Amino acid sequence: MRDIALSTSSDQRTTATNRRVWQVTQRALGYMAMIAVILIIGIPVAWVLSGALKTNREIFSTTPQLLPLNPNFDNFGKAWRAAPFDRFYLNSFITTLLGAGAEIIMAVTTAYALVFVRFPKRDWVFVLLLLALMVPEEVVLVPNYLTIAGWRMVNTYPGIVLPGASIAFGTFLLRQYFRTLPLELIDAARVDGAGHLRTLLSVVVPVAAPAVATTALLSITAKWNEYLWPLLITTTEDMRTLPVGISRLLDQEGNTEWGVVMAATLFVIVPVMLIFLYAQRFVVDGIAAGAVKG
Repeated sequence: MRDIALSTSSDQRTTATNRRVWQVTQRALGYMAMIAVILIIGIPVAWVLSGALKTNREIFSTTPQLLPLNPNFDNFGKAWRAAPFDRFYLNSFITTLLGAGAEIIMAVTTAYALVFVRFPKRDWVFVLLLLALMVPEEVVLVPNYLTIAGWRMVNTYPGIVLPGASIAFGTFLLRQYFRTLPLELIDAARVDGAGHLRTLLSVVVPVAAPAVATTALLSITAKWNEYLWPLLITTTEDMRTLPVGISRLLDQEGNTEWGVVMAATLFVIVPVMLIFLYAQRFVVDGIAAGAVKG
């Protein structure tokens, strides 16, 4: 019996040791993966930051260095003066706010209807939504342009915003999240006499704050960085957005000042980074609130 007890105790110690080794290995692999992701994402950003402070000679040096020997802050002034970036900023802010706002409203209301409102052929509507996810944006460029041109909205803010006012991905993301919400919350709201709009605004949106905030961040980033459609639908410089405006700095004969281009690229990157740093707390707070309520 004593030998059996010793053997059992030894097996338990071995199992505990193997478990600790496996946990340490998992943690090490997780850290290695995070470091790899940081390097993949961070190196290009660091190169842009460094290039914005370099001359062309330093950028094309045969022995490139990450840190500039003599930081050249004149690139930012040259970039700002090379094009009307104040107007580009205004256009980007207007189209991003209008486009992302419309997309979020459409996504939230459509996802709510697909989950909590019963109507005929509801599943068919969701199938059509999935089919829309499979259609590349380039396929609908010509139909969208002909439609906007027919409405005489070329080179206008509505012309830039309307084709992207409803995106299937945001609806799909929120619909999947809404399906995880407890039905008791919806039933309680209905017992209290709340209609669909009140239930959506007072119950569903606050509880689903992480998903809504994530959708908003993805939408804002996509609208801010959109290039192809604003390029096609705008015809004058005063309606260009920031991504399109940066292309003005590229010299067709190959004499581009890349330090100036990288400085202008920071004009596009920095606002999105600030928005993310500000909005991420809503994601965290929403997750924390959901955990407490659960």
